[in-house]
Amino acid sequence: MVEFDTVNGYNEESDTNGNHIGINLNGMNSTASLPASYHVTGTQSQNEEVRLETDGPIQAWIDYDGLTKTVNVTVSPLRIPKPARPLMSEIIDLSPVLLENMYAGFSAATGEKSSAHYILGWSFRLNGTANPLNLSHLPLIPIENLSSSKANVIKKALIATFSVLLFILLGALGVLPSTGAEIAVKKIMSNNKLQGMREFAAEIESLGRLRHKNLVNLQGWCKHKNDLLLIYDYIPNGSLDSLLYDSKNVDTLTWNQRFNILKGVASGLLYLHEEWEQVVVHRDVKSSNVLIDRDMNARLGDFGLARLYDHGKNAHTTNVVGTIGYIAPELTRTGKASTSTDVFAYGILLLEVACGRGPVVYEADRNVILVDWVSECVEKGNIFDAVDVKLGSMYVVEEMELVLGLGLLCSHPKAQMRPSMRQVMKYLNGDEVFPLFDKLSLAGSRRVDEMASRFLALGLSTTDSVTTTASFQSHSVGAMSSTSFDSGR
Repeated sequence: MVEFDTVNGYNEESDTNGNHIGINLNGMNSTASLPASYHVTGTQSQNEEVRLETDGPIQAWIDYDGLTKTVNVTVSPLRIPKPARPLMSEIIDLSPVLLENMYAGFSAATGEKSSAHYILGWSFRLNGTANPLNLSHLPLIPIENLSSSKANVIKKALIATFSVLLFILLGALGVLPSTGAEIAVKKIMSNNKLQGMREFAAEIESLGRLRHKNLVNLQGWCKHKNDLLLIYDYIPNGSLDSLLYDSKNVDTLTWNQRFNILKGVASGLLYLHEEWEQVVVHRDVKSSNVLIDRDMNARLGDFGLARLYDHGKNAHTTNVVGTIGYIAPELTRTGKASTSTDVFAYGILLLEVACGRGPVVYEADRNVILVDWVSECVEKGNIFDAVDVKLGSMYVVEEMELVLGLGLLCSHPKAQMRPSMRQVMKYLNGDEVFPLFDKLSLAGSRRVDEMASRFLALGLSTTDSVTTTASFQSHSVGAMSSTSFDSGR
């Protein structure tokens, strides 16, 4: 960032001149810093000082040359053209952090002293010189004629009103005015302020840098009072659970759509576990966190509980988090989340989509656990009794056997029996034949434990690859009910 400072530096800052311009990298300390001034045309070395706080509006140019990897900063009073010589030049290689899509913008902060800063106009361009501003069209600077305390009250009121109006407008349109993109706004609320901030930071830290076709894309974020807001791509078809269970939905999800959704979620999890620069454990895989786009493709979202760690490291968390029915048994004993606990939750999701039933269903004065119910169908000799009745007979038998069998295997109570997401993808894509595929529905006497044991005997278990992660603070189970996801329409 390039800072325009009007206050003397505080404890941690090396800047001493209050009227200075600095170039900062990942912190408040300036890599390069000089008093605000501009080069006078026609002289060799003369610079004229610019008082940022009292000399009225100034112009500033920030240029980056990708070939020489140089950042140039130039300033001048409003009516003086851009000086031929920049105020400062610093060699900085931005190539490691430049992405295909990025944002440039402004922020401001004050310390013990109050201050007012205004952006009157700005111009931006890639691969060339930014268009000059039409100075005659710039707005006038507001006159500060109120007492400081009264002015601050009015400022806060105006800012709050503007923020509320902005989000009302965004809610009404669902569309960002600047880009025309449809968005969804997620508001994170928590009785525990620290817990809410941790969840907010976790989601930005992880999802903000992840890019995959089967993950929800984070557009940006902001904090308004006690509300933490995340801005996502708008996913028009809502969540998977609403499509599965909402009686208002006239059209039932077809088997082809369901199978494609399951493959999409698996692809997203494989990216998180093995294909990104770090291992990401989602920790809250469930149908309500799977969003369906216009083309009926799955997008895994809600990374508020996610944990990141380096490949080859071990995972350590301290509390049990997640949703009842999707939580792996070992997680309740040890509190240690891993890629294998994500696989367990994905196994429950497989069964849920195939059966059209929730992980835990209350019926006949008892709680029916989905994985136990499907296992009973296997033991009775007809696994197809578990198929969602809304599908009727409109499904591919081999794919249904695969999904149900794989669901039982992924949700096996012993972590070492579960496959990795890479192995899961091979089965779903038909690259490998699922073990005992042809016997699962025929041999009713075979228990799921025996199937998993034979799977393990084939050398396909991934115990070593699922004992992973790093030291992070974790959340309580209650955090899962403290968020709301609004469509922004």
